[in-house]
Amino acid sequence: MKMFMLKSLCLAALMLISVLVGMQLANDGIHNMKGYDDPNFQNAVSLNETDNDLRATFLGNDISSHDLDAKKKKLEEISAYNFFSSMGKKVSEGISGASEKLVHLIAD
Repeated sequence: MKMFMLKSLCLAALMLISVLVGMQLANDGIHNMKGYDDPNFQNAVSLNETDNDLRATFLGNDISSHDLDAKKKKLEEISAYNFFSSMGKKVSEGISGASEKLVHLIAD
């Protein structure tokens, strides 16, 4: 059993190292494919933290918590009705109520 665990851990470590090396090779390949060093080449996601402000950039678009609050408020205003969600809630409430009654019936 000890040999199996040792072999499994070695295999998992080898796979992790292989994934990391593959990611680095892919990154180098992307830079080589461009053919030149572009200072404007940005990462897909970057986080910039100042004193008390956290700014995120996703695919070149700045995202702040204020943007997320505005989107949340807009979604709450729309309040779209989802038929399947409401039916799922009703079914789960029914099953919960039935199981609660069954437990009380058995317990008493």
